[in-house]
Amino acid sequence: MRHSEIRKIAFVGDYLPRKCGIATFTHDMYTSVATAFPHAECIVVPVNDRPEGYEYPPEVRFEIAEADLESYLRAADFLNFANTDVVCLQHEYGIYGGAAGSHVLSLVRDLRMPVVSTFHTVLKEPNDDQRRVLTELAELSARVVVMTERARAFLREIYAVPDAKIAVIAHGIPDVPFVDPNPYKEQFGVEGKLVALTFGLLSPNKGIEHMLRAVPEILKTYPNFAYIVLGATHPSLVRDQGERYRLGLERLARNLGIGKHVIFYNRFVELEELTEFIRAADVYVTPYLNEAQITSGTLAYAFGCGKAVVSTPYWHAEELLADGRGVIVPFADSGALAREVGGLLGDEARRAAMCAEAYKLGRGMIWPRSAERYMAAFQRTRLGRQDRPFKPLTVRTLAEQQADLPDWRFDHLEEMTDSTGMFQHATYTVPNFAEGYCTDDNARALILTVLLEELGVGGKRQERSATTYAAFLQAAFNPEAKRFRNFLGFDRRWLEEVGSEDSHGRALWALAPVSAGLNGVICRLGPPLILHSRSRRCWRRPRPAPGRSRCSGSASTCGGSAATDWRRRPATP
Repeated sequence: MRHSEIRKIAFVGDYLPRKCGIATFTHDMYTSVATAFPHAECIVVPVNDRPEGYEYPPEVRFEIAEADLESYLRAADFLNFANTDVVCLQHEYGIYGGAAGSHVLSLVRDLRMPVVSTFHTVLKEPNDDQRRVLTELAELSARVVVMTERARAFLREIYAVPDAKIAVIAHGIPDVPFVDPNPYKEQFGVEGKLVALTFGLLSPNKGIEHMLRAVPEILKTYPNFAYIVLGATHPSLVRDQGERYRLGLERLARNLGIGKHVIFYNRFVELEELTEFIRAADVYVTPYLNEAQITSGTLAYAFGCGKAVVSTPYWHAEELLADGRGVIVPFADSGALAREVGGLLGDEARRAAMCAEAYKLGRGMIWPRSAERYMAAFQRTRLGRQDRPFKPLTVRTLAEQQADLPDWRFDHLEEMTDSTGMFQHATYTVPNFAEGYCTDDNARALILTVLLEELGVGGKRQERSATTYAAFLQAAFNPEAKRFRNFLGFDRRWLEEVGSEDSHGRALWALAPVSAGLNGVICRLGPPLILHSRSRRCWRRPRPAPGRSRCSGSASTCGGSAATDWRRRPATP
């Protein structure tokens, strides 16, 4: 039984039963630390990607709504008042709200205890928002953890993180015995066969179609070969496209005539069941298509459990499988996959030696070892705490707090918008077609979509609306008069050649941040190049000569200065 001066640890990130890799990692991390250090109280603060949340276990004490900025501030208050000694934060851009997950910064800025952040993604070529978020999070963290040496190098060279602040801790894996796969095959109906396995949430970047195309060639030499694809389709892909990708893979297998040799298990499996699948495999295959994957939990699990691995050269695989610890094949190369998988299946001595070496190295990756290394990182932050400037714990007054407003609703906004633009008026809640449309209101609506996107609110539907409103402004511009028209009838006929000063100024105000590219906000909405090019054409042409525009306070009074002043104007679209 080990004692620790760390009395309370909070783990922040996705958490089971949410189905994603970060949720599994956070759960396994919590379990390993709580088991190894029973005198340290461990709690979890998960991030929800849906309003109803999840049926969490008792260790979950507070929940964050992904897109709700205020909930991050409430989470910080909770952790501060809960006397938390250290926060272990899992960072992945896609799990937090705001531009590039920037909402998480509001949480970390308000915390009074040290934060140890695990970076699951470190990009070689980040965009401006991604660089800003990761750089600031690293500055706010007392310690940052990555899982590969390449990630450490990226942090130093690209993000200017001091090397002394970085710890490399390999992705944790289950501690399972080294076993012969054959006794475990019967439960999956592949007894007597040579088995290759791929597991993880399915999405197009996994490259499984290339492994499927390799199967017919493998079968020529090994007719008793079976390929198991384990994992549910990624939830975000299901929301956007349904099961199109999985159905496409199944259709491909049938067209290749390999339906009897390919098994799809469409389930998200827990650790115990996952280890049974891994034990049954002779070869593990990761045919991923994107090199920019700095960490792969599935690769770590399979390698650490003692499996011979054939993989494409994404960053984690290149590092883990170097020096003959696995086999690397080119991206999207079915012929190479067939050759190397077949080569391992046919060379039992080589395969056994590779498995034994992987299992040996994997003993340093098991979760109990990972827990010890993380606790050492926690202890280090505590020892240096007196050197870190913490702001005093304060309770915000009602005047200092954002009002507790109800959730956003867009049903009326959608009712007032058709494929042309936003209607000018309504009779109570019913759009008034007789009054048609106007540039002034569509400009206001475009500004609204910019502000909503900054808050991480609205999603795809607001992106589509932004495109509609921007297209309306493009059509409203009269190139001959170099002015915007304002009123458009429901029959789509313009009712004037030149609109009011106010509508002209409002249009410039709306298009200014698009043209200037402030923080890239609007450029992330809808088809960004279309919006950007539309706005830039309109912005360059309609600006009046000084003194021609008389609308007091409108964007047109200052020409191009609207590009810098638009944020200071009232947000009342």
